[in-house]
Amino acid sequence: MGFFIVFIRSIFFYLMIAVVYRFMGKREIGELSIMDFIVSIFIAEMAAISIENYKDSIFISIVPIAVLVIMQISVSKISLHSQKARDLIDGSPSVIINRGKINFREMLKQRYNLDDLLTQLRSQSIKSIEEVDYAILETSGKLSIFKRADDKHRTYPLPVILDGKVQDDVLIQIGKDRLWLDKILSQQGYSLENIFYGFYQNKKLFLIQKEVIK
Repeated sequence: MGFFIVFIRSIFFYLMIAVVYRFMGKREIGELSIMDFIVSIFIAEMAAISIENYKDSIFISIVPIAVLVIMQISVSKISLHSQKARDLIDGSPSVIINRGKINFREMLKQRYNLDDLLTQLRSQSIKSIEEVDYAILETSGKLSIFKRADDKHRTYPLPVILDGKVQDDVLIQIGKDRLWLDKILSQQGYSLENIFYGFYQNKKLFLIQKEVIK
């Protein structure tokens, strides 16, 4: 009897967790934020405890799982509409290599050592730091790399505005300032708070208004 209950609970939690993650949104494992990772661990642990302690009521695990899912969805919606909330919950990307030069201050801030950097470079078949133009440490811990050979003229897009917020570190990278940005916005009749996404590419600034995003 006990074996049958464990079998049924295993199937139940398998299906339940599949549905739960469907509601929480689609993300690859490597792209999970810290909050997503914590919730994932809690859900897996509670499911395992419920299967192991099959004599206890199944609702002892279902209720906290439901609470966690509701909290996670609520936090995701808040962070979707608030840059400050996103930075607080998920953090923000960090420029580790800027035009071929290592940003040791940012590495120290992120507690990201040289061995970590070299390991991730090797994983992407980068033999030397000199091959890298830009390297950005994403909030998921993944290192995004732009090679010099891939784009000698730096034609890849750099995010200048994200959800109405100016990315000052990017302005520094492209050798521009707030006055330059304000002038372009004024010429095109835009206000900063109405810009959903603005990126710099091929020496031009491209702007996407919030009203365009549905």
